[in-house]
Amino acid sequence: MNRENKRKRYSKGYFKTHPATDAFTCKGCGRLVVPEGAGSSHRNHCPYCLHSLHLDEEPGDRASTCHGRMEPVGVWVRKNGEWAILHRCTRCGTIHSNRVAADDNPMALMALAMRPFGSCPVTPDQIQRLLRSMTG
Repeated sequence: MNRENKRKRYSKGYFKTHPATDAFTCKGCGRLVVPEGAGSSHRNHCPYCLHSLHLDEEPGDRASTCHGRMEPVGVWVRKNGEWAILHRCTRCGTIHSNRVAADDNPMALMALAMRPFGSCPVTPDQIQRLLRSMTG
């Protein structure tokens, strides 16, 4: 890649209109991630562990100076029924939403979706005491 092409490629907003075709090593699990199989031209997270990097302020602008690791913290369903992953930056705390890719690990997605149900805010002892108080 010559200098002029490199300058164009890494200019602000380049990835808003051009596909991201580079493979990368995931900072979460260490696996090689390739852009093929994502179902779109913009691979923005690891399909195995669902981690990402804080590169953008707005999608595709590569304007973030943080570059912290983005951990998956939840999923939500958009109006059109499409799932999206919520990522939180471990360095600055920013939260971003990323579309689920076609080749994302379905078990990791379901585990992430079920996470709120697995962490009960009330302990079993508190539930027992509440039940005893209700029965008299």
